[in-house]
Amino acid sequence: MRRRTLAAVALVMVPLPLALAAGCAPVAGLHDDGRARNVKAPLALWADRTPAPRVRDEDPGDQRAVPGIARVPSGDMKDTDPAAVVRADFAADGDRPSAPDAVRSPVLHDLTDDGKPDLISAVDLDARTSLLRVYSVRDQVVTRVLAMRAVLAGVELAAGHLAVREPTKDPRYVSVTDYVWDGRRMGLWDLTLDDYRTSKNPLPTAPTNTPSPRAPA
Repeated sequence: MRRRTLAAVALVMVPLPLALAAGCAPVAGLHDDGRARNVKAPLALWADRTPAPRVRDEDPGDQRAVPGIARVPSGDMKDTDPAAVVRADFAADGDRPSAPDAVRSPVLHDLTDDGKPDLISAVDLDARTSLLRVYSVRDQVVTRVLAMRAVLAGVELAAGHLAVREPTKDPRYVSVTDYVWDGRRMGLWDLTLDDYRTSKNPLPTAPTNTPSPRAPA
């Protein structure tokens, strides 16, 4: 009992300036993190060096007629042989024909907004990397309108967009490269990050019929 009384007296005898200072402090208290680091602009390395322009074969939206395929008067990729189109396209690149089990099931879907389906094909080069290609009929000629090598974590079709999902170093996210027809070619619409989809949160499997937005000129 005596110890508790002495403690109470000691608190009452705290000097007035110190008591006022303690009363002004926030509940969490004050602390000093030290001197703040100076904020500086990023340091550009080798600013005098710039890359050469993209070469033609590196442009995913570069269009090329597929040789060896008959003209299609109907302008409809449904009137072509998808396997023959893929074989002819590979041969034009000097590549060997892919094994039948490496070619994924072809998908017919209108990406060029002409009311007629285009052919979307993927060929697995190995257990990780694939070639994704889109073919359309342009002036009765079967034409490759998109070609890209990618690690396909998923491919989505929605509202005229073709979204390609690829893994990132962070297993929680995938990068999404979004292509859309701009009236002349398949152009890059957007680059984003998205959550990695699992079997409990799967990708949509059926394309929607939502009207296709037009890309900015």
